[in-house]
Amino acid sequence: VGKTRLAEILITQDIRRGDVVIVFDPKGDADLLRRVYAEAKRAGRSKDFYLFHLGYPEVSARYNAIGSFSRITEVATRIANQLPSEGNSAAFKEFAWRFVNIIARALVALGRRPDYQQVRRYINDIEPLFVEYAQAHLDRHGVEDWKTQVKALADTITERNLPPALRGRNVEAIALMRHLQEEDLYDPVLDGLVSAFKYDKTYFDKIVSSVGPLMEKLTTGNIAELISPDYLDENDTRPIFEWMEVIRRKGIVYVGLDALTDTTVASAVGNAMFADLVSVAGHLYKHGIGDPVGGASSPGGGMPTISLHADEFNELIGDEFVPLLNKAGGAGFQVTAYTQTWSDVEARIGNRAKAGQVAGNFNTLIMLRVKELATAEMLTDQLPKVEVFTLMSVSGVDDSSDPTSGVDFKSRNEDRISVSEVPMLTPAELVALPKGQAF
Repeated sequence: VGKTRLAEILITQDIRRGDVVIVFDPKGDADLLRRVYAEAKRAGRSKDFYLFHLGYPEVSARYNAIGSFSRITEVATRIANQLPSEGNSAAFKEFAWRFVNIIARALVALGRRPDYQQVRRYINDIEPLFVEYAQAHLDRHGVEDWKTQVKALADTITERNLPPALRGRNVEAIALMRHLQEEDLYDPVLDGLVSAFKYDKTYFDKIVSSVGPLMEKLTTGNIAELISPDYLDENDTRPIFEWMEVIRRKGIVYVGLDALTDTTVASAVGNAMFADLVSVAGHLYKHGIGDPVGGASSPGGGMPTISLHADEFNELIGDEFVPLLNKAGGAGFQVTAYTQTWSDVEARIGNRAKAGQVAGNFNTLIMLRVKELATAEMLTDQLPKVEVFTLMSVSGVDDSSDPTSGVDFKSRNEDRISVSEVPMLTPAELVALPKGQAF
């Protein structure tokens, strides 16, 4: 009870302090958004405020989750991490990773920035990318008249003589492939493209079938423009942000993921953002805030504090979250995560030990009124037992049965003090906490 309102207070303090503030809100709580914007305005930082909201694409800023990276392999990792990895799916995840990596390397080598739209296009049909890259490669390294040689090769190709895997393919693409093999122009990117091109189409589709539906979800409707922004479209005035630039500007970012409408897209985008942030944390860790290219350091010198607030973080948590928690402290990140019950986190991660690993990386625990006993015990089990004194009143009367004695009866009153050990707090007290109060 009261998580989001507590979040408002903590976020307000971070905004006033001048930190970089990033708020992840899977539900997209309108009151929280209003409060973040109002506080940014009050603190005179409204020009550094970015709104990213999947529920309102027309007013949202745009963001390419796979457009910036330290290593090219991160692109494939960010996409493949969204795929299931239990049982038989693990092998397919590895295949999907490999093909996405081939596509990403080729795009970057051609001077293009990877995005979901392009990955989806070339996962479905890698031929155009292979042709484009092969031609560019031959322009750089090939013989003078490679075009005529390829044309001559193309004229000699007949469907009958082709291996079954290449039947029905573009003749020019096959000629290009054969020409490259004759010339023996080795290039690692080209090697990957050729191997993907040579696969039988139906077999290839089966291998990458797991990544297809995910890419479909991420590139359908208005959301596609948000997460695969067209950098060259001058008519689109919605800003495009990148985490590194936000951190340099000391920006405030509100990310509403609209998880109630579409959970899959929300968690895919949220996880990709986390993966991007982990990559940025690694970059900051190694190079600091100054770009290694420009060499300019931040105006204030030193690392800015990056306050990351993740509401309902069980919706967002993936493999990316753990390294962000345990390694990002040195890059200036401080993460505040809010969740209803700890079981939500365990259920999402699907593994008790991993959930424990996440819990062990947080320093401060604030517990408001909770309903679940196991969650309450996370706090009560950490507290020491305390000694309490109990006062016991004892009174008694004896009467004498000896007729010769002068005493007929005796009475006594005494107070006994004893020490007993009790838990400092019991789960029952957390379940009954008034709204707005916390330990």
